[in-house]
Amino acid sequence: MLADFVRTIKADSSKWIRKSDPCYQDFAWQEGYGAFSVSPTLIAKATQYIQHQEEHHRKRSFQEEYKLFLEAYGIQYDERYAFED
Repeated sequence: MLADFVRTIKADSSKWIRKSDPCYQDFAWQEGYGAFSVSPTLIAKATQYIQHQEEHHRKRSFQEEYKLFLEAYGIQYDERYAFED
């Protein structure tokens, strides 16, 4: 069910991005995705974090942050496949 949702979001947003400007006609999402759940008690904190995400990424890249999430929650991953160019 989540995979279907992500597939739809990627497909629809890709079409929208490609139509929005000719320079994005070759836009494509990388394969795969990551998803994390949030406890109802932490929704306000998660929302605040998302609102200030640009500021957070000045200190730490998305890739660095994502790896920290995976490691913090004991999720095994192969770094060779975590981020594709």
